[in-house]
Order: sequence, then C-alpha cells, then structure tokens
Amino acid sequence: MRHPRVSAKPPTDFQAMSDSSSKAPLPLRHPSAGNLDTRPTLLRAGDGPTPLPPASFPHGAEAPLDTVRFAPDVDDSILSKLVGSVGPLEGKRVLDLGCGAGGCSLALARKGAHVIAVEGSTARLTQARAAAEIAQLKVEFHHSDLADLAFQRADSIDLVIAVYSLSGVQDLGRVFRQLHRIMKPEAALVMSVPHPFSLMLELDADEQSTPYLTRTSWHDQAISWRASGDEGVTHVHQVSELFTSLIRANFRVDTIVEPEAVTAPAATRPPSVHFSELANWVPSSLVIRARKEGT
Repeated sequence: MRHPRVSAKPPTDFQAMSDSSSKAPLPLRHPSAGNLDTRPTLLRAGDGPTPLPPASFPHGAEAPLDTVRFAPDVDDSILSKLVGSVGPLEGKRVLDLGCGAGGCSLALARKGAHVIAVEGSTARLTQARAAAEIAQLKVEFHHSDLADLAFQRADSIDLVIAVYSLSGVQDLGRVFRQLHRIMKPEAALVMSVPHPFSLMLELDADEQSTPYLTRTSWHDQAISWRASGDEGVTHVHQVSELFTSLIRANFRVDTIVEPEAVTAPAATRPPSVHFSELANWVPSSLVIRARKEGT
C-alpha cells in the first residue's frame, strides 16, 4: 500500500467538474435530478453520473424513501441501528435538522414518525416540500436557521437527525444548546459530518488512487463545494471539538462510528455519485450518537 504524500500545492476547494469541450449529442437530464431540481446536472449520451464532492452529500444524490442514509457508500443497516435504539418510530416526534431536499424526512415519515423538518435554504426547502407532496407523506416544514428553534416547545422531541447539516455550522455549541432545550430527557441526537481525516486529503490529478496530504489537522478554513446547482461550505470539526461541544451542552456521547466504505467489487450496490477513492484510505464520514442529560 502506498502512503499518502505531502503535497506542495495549496489546498483547493471541492467542486463538481464538467466537460464543456465534448462534441457528443444532445445532453440528457441527470437521473438524480428527478422532477424537483430546477438546475439539473446534464449528461451526454454514454456518460456516467457526474461525480460530486463527498462533502456535498446528500445534495445531488437520489434519496431512498425507506432508509435514513447518514453517509455515502456505507452499510446503511449498521447506522440505522443508531436510530432504532429509540424503539419504533410510529408516532415519535422526530426533528430532521437541515433536511436538505427531504430524503431523510420522507424516510422517517414513511416509518410513521411525526417529522419536523428544519432547513435554512429556501431552494432546498422548496424541493423537500415538493418531494413530500409527490410521495403523499406528511411532514411539518420550517424555514429557519438551524440554531433558531424557538418555534418548538421544550422537552417535546424524541429523536434528532442531522445528516451532514452541522458541517455547515461554525458555532456548534449554540445549536446543541437549542437542541438540549427541545429534546426529551434521554432523547437521542444522531448526527453525521464529513470525517476530518478525509478533508485533509486530495487525490493526485494524474493518479486518482494516490492521495496527497494538503491540509494540517488544525487547518480551520472552511471548504466550499458545489453540487448539481447547489452550493455550500463545510466547516472542519475535529472529533475533540464535537465531543467537547456536546458534553458542554449536557449531552452524553454513547456511540462514535467511523464507517468503512462498502464499494469493493463484492459490494451489493455501485459507488454513489459522492464516492471518492479517498474512502479506500480513510473514513469519509463520522457518525455520533449522543443523549440528552439533565433537564
């Protein structure tokens, strides 16, 4: 196995790549765009799906309606157990914090949960509402900053899901304090973020299987990304920062998972549009479950 090399080049922002020089026939609509994306990625005949920055997950990916997918290219059944620990979701009040285009919200609603979905992006919230209408599933949507949860009464939420959304937040403590207020005692927060190890590396442009070390572990500059007409930033949160912020907000961390990619030849599904060869070297995602303590 070849070890990562230290690169002399400065780190670059993640961004989706397209080939504007192709002379292929008329472009086709990207299958992941569905009927909801007003700015779909385009494909030319014979091309595969355009790879997207892993940090942009789940934007631009097809979302299953029956599974909460916390990370790209991992065993969803293992991570689903983190949600299943709260028991059957039928009738539970579940907060989808940063619902994006609504994939997780619809999966939770299909399991019978009363889903309260919060999203700061008007465009993403419009997509989520349209998706819920098409799927004929009831979801309570709110356009709000992720730390502005004043509309929700105290001690009322059974479970909080946050899929990659907290990576777009710089002040985690403010969000965790608001969540602690609205969650029931011992309620669980299950969150995923890009793994800080994966954000330190980039792939060699010529040898896509060879990673370069391009950022130090303490480099705190946010990383911008663009995916299928959507864009955002990823703040690099170290494991120690996440753990400490949760403890200070009076949460008890009971599980930390660094899932391995399951895109080997024996995998049951092909790599997603968010797959990167870096997932063969380091975990692409970090998943944490924490429970509310105190009142």
